[in-house]
Amino acid sequence: MNHILLTTTPSVEGRPIREYRGIVTGEAILGANVFKDMFAGIRDIVGGRSGTYERELARAREIALEELRLRASELGANAVVGVDLDFEVLGANNGMLMVSASGTAVVL
Repeated sequence: MNHILLTTTPSVEGRPIREYRGIVTGEAILGANVFKDMFAGIRDIVGGRSGTYERELARAREIALEELRLRASELGANAVVGVDLDFEVLGANNGMLMVSASGTAVVL
């Protein structure tokens, strides 16, 4: 599925869109236990940044993008244009973080 091109732009320069297959989404949700584990490692803060927290966010983003690729592949697309990433805090006491990715599956 890594052969599916993802781009935040509405088109791919030099490659015309032949067919639109539909809107696709991918999500990843980190639960409260992940936050407890991250805060246990809060010692790694350097210059106001937490490497542990950033790694978990990056992992959630990659999961959401891989789901986006999977959904596009299921529709027979070879690219997703207009990709947008959103980060939301959810649940009781804001105990969960959701990363969602969306875009338009296309055939180039």
